[in-house]
Amino acid sequence: MFGDDWIHELARLKEQGEACVLVTVLEEKGSVPRDAGTKMVVTRDSVIATIGGGHLEYQATQISREMLLAGEHQLKIERFNLSARLGQCCGGVASLSFEPLCRQANHLALFGAGHVANALIHIVSTLPFKVTWIDERGSAFPDPLPSATTKVISDNPVAEVNQIPPRSYYLVMTHSHQLDFELARAILKRNDIAYFGLIGSTTKCKQFSYRLLQRGYSQTDIERMTCPIGIRAVKGKHPAEIAVSVAAQLIIHYQEQEHQQTNNHPQSV
Repeated sequence: MFGDDWIHELARLKEQGEACVLVTVLEEKGSVPRDAGTKMVVTRDSVIATIGGGHLEYQATQISREMLLAGEHQLKIERFNLSARLGQCCGGVASLSFEPLCRQANHLALFGAGHVANALIHIVSTLPFKVTWIDERGSAFPDPLPSATTKVISDNPVAEVNQIPPRSYYLVMTHSHQLDFELARAILKRNDIAYFGLIGSTTKCKQFSYRLLQRGYSQTDIERMTCPIGIRAVKGKHPAEIAVSVAAQLIIHYQEQEHQQTNNHPQSV
């Protein structure tokens, strides 16, 4: 349990890209643990501040975590009878609001720290992504790094693929076609990727697809790879133009996923 300084904790959660629910006592009738306006913040593994403890707080915490798990984004209001519904001795009635804040960040594994990646990172850092940025060359990374970005200087970037969390996004744009290919092989071996984009031309895509087929990958496996990356409406070969195009494709993908989650978990108010 943290202190009551939930405002600073909210700022910290936002910077870290961690989703949370702000629980507020909207209305109190009779005897209730805390007054209207009292707030607490619930994350997947912690509770910041308090609305009075007891079974009311326990229920509020459970509801909040169910919302986080379902990826809900809309405000929810619940009314609690503290005697009949929760078995507390207060005997009053409390109405609570549950407001999802600080959208859960997607994880992005970005391989390569070249010109396009350096242009892209400044856009992605403003989106709901936590980034693991991997390259063999420490001098290729900017200083300072954007927020929610962790750099990994690795002599074996392919081995880093196994360290990436499930349901992550992958972007491969290294300085070496052979390294790109080995990364593609390692990523496609995983069955839990959310998105995999490989920078390159249509010719590169055809070459990689043929080589992957020769090494036993199925056509279904290969179709999980997006190459070329970016949306076709954005033209140009300048790193900034490519970065905008790729970022737009990432946004389309995660917004579609959020829409599907919302439809699968109808909200109640």
